[in-house]
Amino acid sequence: MARLVPVIPALDAAARLPATIAALDEGVRSRLIGPWVLADGGSRDATREIAQRAGFTIASGATGRGAQLVAGAEAAARLADPEDWLLFLHADTRLSPGWSSELARVMEMNAGRDYAFHFRFALDDPSGAAKRLERFVDWRCRAFALPYGDQGLVLPLAFYRRLGGFKPWPLFEDVDLVRRIGRRRLKPLRSKAITSAERFRREGYLKRSAKNLVLLSRYYLGADPARLARAYSK
Repeated sequence: MARLVPVIPALDAAARLPATIAALDEGVRSRLIGPWVLADGGSRDATREIAQRAGFTIASGATGRGAQLVAGAEAAARLADPEDWLLFLHADTRLSPGWSSELARVMEMNAGRDYAFHFRFALDDPSGAAKRLERFVDWRCRAFALPYGDQGLVLPLAFYRRLGGFKPWPLFEDVDLVRRIGRRRLKPLRSKAITSAERFRREGYLKRSAKNLVLLSRYYLGADPARLARAYSK
């Protein structure tokens, strides 16, 4: 049976990583999850120690999320069997209960096929602003087949290789890969990826959302992802 190999890029994620790992435990108990990889970007907190205690293989040395994803996927490929699948998941994102049974069915039904899957977007914030953003993301995914990395991405290892994998970009590496997957080969899941709303709460939902949209527009117009990443972090 094909296994799921999670790849989690992380940087100073000790505060939120335990919840991410705990939500994956149902996949471990059901034996859906095989090896798992944490791609560390140079954490100075307890991120690596938390991952090591949980049994993760640590891929280190790469900095920037795109480069971490590349390194993590390479490490996962060395541990995986040819028929296994990859799950790319952010360190501040936890999957909703029941995700593993849904994904086991999806993997069985799509064995040997070139399809990728993403989770529904959710925030750990019950506010009206958060719910409006969740509805907007649902619409964006339906209208443009454009999930972001914080929604997770699941696909067969063989398909990932045929696509050429992630590019080592510091921003929009997720959008680049999703565009190469294409609308017809990208499917939504019912389960949710519940991600941290910290940045939205700190900067304001409207301001952060508008900034993200401006950066996405600049990316589509050909701007350098490294320059966009610097603007994103300001």
